[in-house]
Amino acid sequence: MSADDVIAAWNEADPAAIHPTRSVSEEAYRASGEAQAELLATVLPKGCRVVDFGCGDGRVTVPLARLGYKVTAADGSENMLRRFREKSNSIPSVYSNGADLADKLGKKVDAVVSLAVLIHHSYEACEQIVTGLRAAVRANGLLVLDWPLSDEPTEAGSWIGVTTWSREQQDEICKRVGLKRLDHDLPWGVFRAVKAA
Repeated sequence: MSADDVIAAWNEADPAAIHPTRSVSEEAYRASGEAQAELLATVLPKGCRVVDFGCGDGRVTVPLARLGYKVTAADGSENMLRRFREKSNSIPSVYSNGADLADKLGKKVDAVVSLAVLIHHSYEACEQIVTGLRAAVRANGLLVLDWPLSDEPTEAGSWIGVTTWSREQQDEICKRVGLKRLDHDLPWGVFRAVKAA
């Protein structure tokens, strides 16, 4: 799936399809975002400037802001950003496909968080997004990426499928764009922005 295909699908998605917990209840949906924000706070420097790329309607963005982070919401779906702005117009937001994030922000940030975004994209689109997210982060900053590994990597065949990567594929991209994998206890990959090879 190309990035444009995934963005088009999210633009047309029913809000109930954003996250599995939303089918349980709106309270469960919000609680899942608060729990993920608390997990992120275990690795993000206190009060840092962070972008939530693929913010959707703010499930994780809003709780991060409540925890004292200087958050910018970013999404490639105009409809998702509209839904976010309707709920939280006090948090800055930018329309970005990921590859152009650095240009859209106009300044480097301390961290970028991207949960449940990369999993939906093709290998090519994912690499473009990772490259763009890395370009938006200052040297020694952090990227927290839902970028799943598998012993049998596969590319998603639909916008709701999951693309998985081999460790070697990820390491090659990390070396090329300047990311160092960190050890952690989070369910997502944590990377430090370093000088590219």
